[in-house]
Amino acid sequence: MSGLSVQIRFAVSAFACLIAFALPATAFADGSTGGASPTDPEFQPHGKATLLPNGQAIAPVDAPPEVAAIIEAGNKIATLPYIYGGGHNATFSGRGYDCSGSVSYALHGGGLLDAPLDSSSFMKWGDKGEGSWITIYTNPGHAYMVVAGLRFDTSMRTPIALAARKATTRRTRRASRVTSSRWSTKMRPSDGYTVRHPVGF
Repeated sequence: MSGLSVQIRFAVSAFACLIAFALPATAFADGSTGGASPTDPEFQPHGKATLLPNGQAIAPVDAPPEVAAIIEAGNKIATLPYIYGGGHNATFSGRGYDCSGSVSYALHGGGLLDAPLDSSSFMKWGDKGEGSWITIYTNPGHAYMVVAGLRFDTSMRTPIALAARKATTRRTRRASRVTSSRWSTKMRPSDGYTVRHPVGF
């Protein structure tokens, strides 16, 4: 380009600049602004479930389908009463659920368990240690789990706000008994528990 006249070099440079600045405008000629939307997946919460005032949990947007299904199953029994032996049958059914029956029901909902387990059996189930999405804490007397950052447990339950209880009452007609949820944002000490997780989660 050094052999060209100053005017031609200037014209070529100006044309190159024009092309460089025109390309981004062409890329958004479809009418979009090119800005980020708050609903874009990259701006949604990742890895942490949300606990609602009514005691129900919402899976994070990046949760694997199995984890979302576990949370959905857990929601179905989250406010049911504790009943010793509840859920320990071939259909995982019951009017209420005990600790391991609750964990079994939710895991079954995610397709990760074919038959209910008691808390001692969970001590040998899955893989050792904490999982990336699901961690089960178990000993011969109790079992609970943490799913996407929320604890699912029959003890140390979360009280449900009065307004949420009234709304639940209108929907389910079993209002007065719905006072707490198995879901909680608060963790508990895990000393004395065996820590396991489903393979791959």
